[in-house]
Amino acid sequence: MAFMEKPPAGKVLLDDTVPLTAAIEASQSLQSHTEYIIRVQRGISVENSWQIVRRYSDFDLLNNSLQIAGLSLPLPPKKLIGNMDREFIAERQKGLQNYLNVITTNHILSNCELVKKFLDPNNYSANYTEIALQQVSMFFRSEPKWEVVEPLKDIGWRIRKKYFLMKIKNQPKERLVLSWADLGPDKYLSDKDFQCLIKLLPSCLHPYIYRVTFATANESSALLIRMFNEKGTLKDLIYKAKPKDPFLRKYCNPKKIQGLELQQIKTYGRQILEVLKFLHDKGFPYGHLHASNVMLEGDTCRLLDLENSLLGLPSFYRSYFAQFRKINTLESVDVHCFGHLLYEMTYGRPPDSVPVDSFPPAPSMAVVAVLESTLSCEACKNGMPTVSRLLQMPLFSDVLLTTSEKPQFKIPTKLKEALRIAKECIEKRLIEEQKQIHQHRRLTRAQSHHGSEEERKKRKILARKKSKRSAVENSEEHSAKYSNSNNSAGSGASSPLTSPSSPTPPSTAAALGLGKRCKGRDFHITSTSSASTTSSSLASCEHRGAPTASAPGCERGEPRGLTQLHPELPERNFEESRNL
Repeated sequence: MAFMEKPPAGKVLLDDTVPLTAAIEASQSLQSHTEYIIRVQRGISVENSWQIVRRYSDFDLLNNSLQIAGLSLPLPPKKLIGNMDREFIAERQKGLQNYLNVITTNHILSNCELVKKFLDPNNYSANYTEIALQQVSMFFRSEPKWEVVEPLKDIGWRIRKKYFLMKIKNQPKERLVLSWADLGPDKYLSDKDFQCLIKLLPSCLHPYIYRVTFATANESSALLIRMFNEKGTLKDLIYKAKPKDPFLRKYCNPKKIQGLELQQIKTYGRQILEVLKFLHDKGFPYGHLHASNVMLEGDTCRLLDLENSLLGLPSFYRSYFAQFRKINTLESVDVHCFGHLLYEMTYGRPPDSVPVDSFPPAPSMAVVAVLESTLSCEACKNGMPTVSRLLQMPLFSDVLLTTSEKPQFKIPTKLKEALRIAKECIEKRLIEEQKQIHQHRRLTRAQSHHGSEEERKKRKILARKKSKRSAVENSEEHSAKYSNSNNSAGSGASSPLTSPSSPTPPSTAAALGLGKRCKGRDFHITSTSSASTTSSSLASCEHRGAPTASAPGCERGEPRGLTQLHPELPERNFEESRNL
């Protein structure tokens, strides 16, 4: 049934769960107002960023729209006089940056359509409610028995999924809910397999799966109809909210935070684990467990939105488990999401951050044991337990389930193979994203460590040591050069011997002949080029007092010759020294 248009070729399917970050880079003052230039980035890639220009009035309009959430957001106050002063603009810019940080780090606010349109108008400018209504109207042309009662505006968190309250014309008192959803980035099924699997969903019968009344799809989207439940979902029970209210009003700031009773936690938890095990055994990918996807009928929990994985929609908790490389299969994703759900049932609110370092007091230590196995640092680092392992834990092992309904969900072999391939593709994209986040985190830590105060002090100390070491080496090298230059022009006794082929200079020969012991007295003659100095030295040596015995090789008043001191030198050198 082709009741919706096919998406244009090359259409980019955005992952709406990828967080957006915003930083005010500059401000510019015009005649009557100030504009703030904001750099917005999707995910961790700097290349995937763009600039937007916003005035204070734009921030004020966004803040007024977000008041439905009931949160006290830190928007700087208005100022009518003096709002163009440079100091005031700088102070206001800091306040607006803090405001952006708050709304982009809040898990619910950051995923809402209002914030997405403010930060990324190019990709979120379309009116999805109008688009959905047009497609639904086209569908009713061929199915006249259905009739729209009213749109259920923003009751869900997804931007591209819309809900309408329906009725059957011949049963006007009965109310149903129609959900329409666009395709997501993880849609890997072929168009034919996708449509077959969507139409197969009404045949799925399970005591803990909320039954689909009608389902159809085309190449670009899917439409499903279910019975409307006045009591709402498990999240409505926890937060004591009205099912028809907008998502922001229901769950952003609950008036009363109170968890469920221990027996409810045990029963609901066991029922949800049973249906997850059923889907895993069937090879049907899910990955979309959270409290809003669990419908309550009396004391029975029933799972919703099995079509999400077929449509390729990202999970509500994707920004959490994408941080941990060990949560890389849809089965482990379901277990991790079950930990979030159990935390909400226990404490009446979601965890402040994941992983959870310490858990508040719980109704039973058995609850804490399950939470530690799914949300603790060790669990996120080492991996999740299986659903079968959770069913064996003390919290759920003693729960008795009484149901007479027999599960039925027959999937043809060909479609099972298509589901297996699609599941592998979904997990492959998740693993690649986790790898990029891990590399980015390592780089950020290294840069942060390199720029820390302690690291800067270490680098300064090392630089000083290196400078001192270099100065010492330079000084030693200079001293060595200076010593070598002095030796080359210094004492003849330490001068190197000349080669026989080159005649010895007269001054050197005189020093070699006279710089020794003579008549038991020590004296030295420094090398000089003056012949008169050498002659006077010889004369002084001859007129000194002589000892009783002459030194070997040296007569009275006669210096030892070079041939006695160094026999290896030629006689010619000795004669030259005697002549001097």
